[in-house]
Amino acid sequence: MKTITAFLTICFICFSQNSEAIPAFARKYDMSCQTCHSPAPKLKAYGEEFAGNGFRLADKENPRFFRETGDDQLQLMRELPLALRVEGYARWQPQTNHRADMQAPYLLKLLSGGQIAKDVSYYFYFFFGERGSVAGLEDAFVMFNNVWGSDADVYIGQFQVSDPLFKRELRLTLEDYQIYKTAPGNSALDLTYDRGIMVTYSLPTNTDLTVELLNGSGIGAADAMRNFDTDLYKNLFVRASQDVTEGIRIGGFAYLGNEEQLSRTNAVWIAGPDLSIAFEPIELNIQYVERRDDNPSFLAVKRTVETRGSMAEAVYAPDGDKSTWYGAMVYNWAEINDQGYKYNTITGHYTYMLARNLRLIGEYTYDIERKGNKFTAGFIGAF
Repeated sequence: MKTITAFLTICFICFSQNSEAIPAFARKYDMSCQTCHSPAPKLKAYGEEFAGNGFRLADKENPRFFRETGDDQLQLMRELPLALRVEGYARWQPQTNHRADMQAPYLLKLLSGGQIAKDVSYYFYFFFGERGSVAGLEDAFVMFNNVWGSDADVYIGQFQVSDPLFKRELRLTLEDYQIYKTAPGNSALDLTYDRGIMVTYSLPTNTDLTVELLNGSGIGAADAMRNFDTDLYKNLFVRASQDVTEGIRIGGFAYLGNEEQLSRTNAVWIAGPDLSIAFEPIELNIQYVERRDDNPSFLAVKRTVETRGSMAEAVYAPDGDKSTWYGAMVYNWAEINDQGYKYNTITGHYTYMLARNLRLIGEYTYDIERKGNKFTAGFIGAF
């Protein structure tokens, strides 16, 4: 026990460095990260509204944010908004790989976003390094806000299919939402990154609708003919969510698609409900997913494969967005009936805010299937 305590203490000391800088949007508006996050990168309702408004504050836009070019048709930001996010960890997995591992830097990403024309914005981030390799672009899209004066927004580019559900990039835990990444056989379809078009629309009844038209081939490189899509198909994702009352929201989604490999096809449907309950100081998010593939191994004789799983996440903020520490728990379950695949973990997470844009974390994951432990300590900073 003393060895573990000393190990974690050393990790915290090595990774604890004060930072006085602030990320791009906070820098632009001279506001604290707390305005949109609790804690970063997790978004508050105000942060969701800011992002949905094209990364601008409608009541705070000022001509000084843009250069005077003498051309009314040119809206040029005075400064290019840039920010960096860096993460580093130390991990100990005694019952799986029997070793400790220093993982700093674990990732370093460059982020940028802002307004490029009236009601037109962009956002992207580039991985200088992720788990020791250059991952390149992940999120990268242009957003058209309030199209034709309506409450419709249109995103064109690269994004996560599951973004309208629960955003993987904004979670507090290093442990992922496993069911969004799970796919049987050789299928390339899942609920993570893809290229396409996403349309969102909000009704006066506090109902949110989302439709995505997707390539269904992930975010790999273009082929010799400069095509990103690997087959003739386009896939469809639809979602609806409804505020039941203040603090309670229910939703559901369906994904319908086809993919082709080796001149054979696989028809896929994925669907499931979700629930969010938020009453300070606790927020609870639950997702359930069912999936059917009729030929995920692309065999001559088709065979249906069933995939199912769920994610449950609880976040505790003792003093709301003014909290100096946060607690979180995540339960992951996923299984594929025809492959003997099972993923079953429970994670406990602790965040201490060394600064608004720098947090120290400690995390423990128990792998129920493999009866293994993972201990993690580290830092997450943005500036």
